Amino acid sequence: MRTTYMAKPLEVERKWYVVDAEGQTLGRLASEVASILRGKFKPEFTPHVDAGDFVVIINAEKIQLSGKKMTDKFYYRHSGYPGGLKATSAGQMIATKPERIIELAVKGMLPKNRLGRKLITKLNVYAGTEHPHQAQQPEKWELRG
Repeated sequence: MRTTYMAKPLEVERKWYVVDAEGQTLGRLASEVASILRGKFKPEFTPHVDAGDFVVIINAEKIQLSGKKMTDKFYYRHSGYPGGLKATSAGQMIATKPERIIELAVKGMLPKNRLGRKLITKLNVYAGTEHPHQAQQPEKWELRG
């Protein structure tokens, strides 16, 4: 009788990857990064176990959006008070907080439960080319497409 292999959290081997966002489309980058964070490309992938790797994204300020999304796409937040809705266009968000736009895109592609909240902590996004994770010896990840 053959049984299905289930990865155990303590047996998972984690790596660090660097992804360069320069010239990449936001959604395509985010979907691949979400897949790396979940560990879906590994043969020992188990849906309910954090089997993914750490990801460092550099050059977040050079991300691309297709169509008229720079002006027409909005990010909303609410203060909790009446009339407290704030809207920021994608163009303004890239100019002020380019890291946040990628974090929100990747977070939306992860599970909406405690596993997803744990996975998003393994994502590190930086606007420029410098990052403080050289000690982890991250490998360069080439995006498909």
